Amino acid sequence: MKYALFFGDAGRINAVYSPEIIEKLHRLLCFETDSVVTKRSMDEYRDLLSRADYLFTTWGMPHFEREEIRRYLPNLKAVFYGAGSVQHFAREFLEEGIAVFSAWAANGTSVAEYTFAEIILASKGFYQRLHRASDGSSWPNRSVGVDFPGNYEIKVGIVGAGMIGKMVIEKLKTLDRVETLVFDPFLPDEKAAALGVTKTDLETLFSSCDVISNHLANNPQTVGMLDGRLFSKMKPHAAFINTGRGAQVVEDDLIAALEEVPTRIAVLDVTWPEPPAESSPLYTLPNVFLTPHIAGSIGNEVHRMAQFMYEECEAFDAGRPTRYSVTLKMLETMA
Repeated sequence: MKYALFFGDAGRINAVYSPEIIEKLHRLLCFETDSVVTKRSMDEYRDLLSRADYLFTTWGMPHFEREEIRRYLPNLKAVFYGAGSVQHFAREFLEEGIAVFSAWAANGTSVAEYTFAEIILASKGFYQRLHRASDGSSWPNRSVGVDFPGNYEIKVGIVGAGMIGKMVIEKLKTLDRVETLVFDPFLPDEKAAALGVTKTDLETLFSSCDVISNHLANNPQTVGMLDGRLFSKMKPHAAFINTGRGAQVVEDDLIAALEEVPTRIAVLDVTWPEPPAESSPLYTLPNVFLTPHIAGSIGNEVHRMAQFMYEECEAFDAGRPTRYSVTLKMLETMA
């Protein structure tokens, strides 16, 4: 039986790994302590760390230098990350020959569900027609001044067809006569054809789509990629949804486009900085709808991430194929 430890932020570990999953992990592996080991307590648990085959972690996993991995975790074979992005810690483990598994697909399911719901609402003009008692407005059904297409014969733009983008695309297929335009330089033509989407450039996507949803990978190359030359092309009724990363958006340019055409709207689950600065117009513009980074797994949804990591560990430990391993090559494009 292999040795394992929980590592990282104890509060987050206890939230993500349900008692049911912990019980199953204890049947599969030997946990020499019930405590969650932290970066500060590594010297206290040095003997246990030296024997550990597997680490289970989630949000709050700290960064390790390669020398630290060699010193404290000489026997480590795999890290099971019960959350999404591993960009902040995975490289050094992979370079040391240690497998890294991520529950990005579990977290991605929640993001895709959220995004699909927002697209459905946006195409109906939900946000422009929403009556908010606090602003004293009248019944807004016919007073917006633009027409909305509904969810039939519409164009939806997906910026970034990674795992989450593909999930959203599949959900869009449940609607009738939806044309999906995609910007993704890494999406091969044959895969685009298999997905049933049309590859295009960003200018065409922003100018022709009724709803635009951002799913770009989070890396230096995408910072500031979505700017005024694109937002200024949005249709008068168009919606921009961001569940990717706030740094990919030039927010001053987005604000300018929303002020120029007040019937455009933005649904922002992420911003940069996060939360926005106290003086940001994002708080006061009536056509901006902010949610506090809730598209990913929340509530009971986080247990799905732990379940995915349990299943990955079970397969890896038995020498069977796994589904959610991370490679160095994947770090170039994944969120």
